[in-house]
Amino acid sequence: MEKNKQSAKAAAWENYAALVKRITPKSKMAQGCLRAFWVGGSICTLGQALADIGVSFLNLTASSASAFSSITLIFLTALLTGLGVFDRIARYAGAGTVVPITGFANAMVSPAMEFKPEGWVLGTGARLFTIAGPVLVYGISASVVVGILYYFIRW
Repeated sequence: MEKNKQSAKAAAWENYAALVKRITPKSKMAQGCLRAFWVGGSICTLGQALADIGVSFLNLTASSASAFSSITLIFLTALLTGLGVFDRIARYAGAGTVVPITGFANAMVSPAMEFKPEGWVLGTGARLFTIAGPVLVYGISASVVVGILYYFIRW
């Protein structure tokens, strides 16, 4: 009796495993890695080009050129997200758009765009910091803790 239950369970498990194997889509990991690599690399190359333009043509310091590059990438990402273009790029490139600063900008703007029909204040304004809020809270809290620790340790 016990053996029959065990063999029935084993058969059911084998049937389930076969079903999962049959309907699970095949992984296209190599293709996904290649897309993420070239799109993420292109974004980073654009960022470096913007920094070089800032130093060479706008006579910015390296630090200011870096800020110029970051601000421009964030603006472009927010604009492309608002126009619905960045989401298509992200679907194509996967993690290639998440890793650079553009991923954070997209994560901030996307919820705001989703709740736009609810109005500027309660929709867009309230949802703009859905992702950024926790990052800012924990980032600022961590910097305060590190600052206090640094103050006491450097004595």
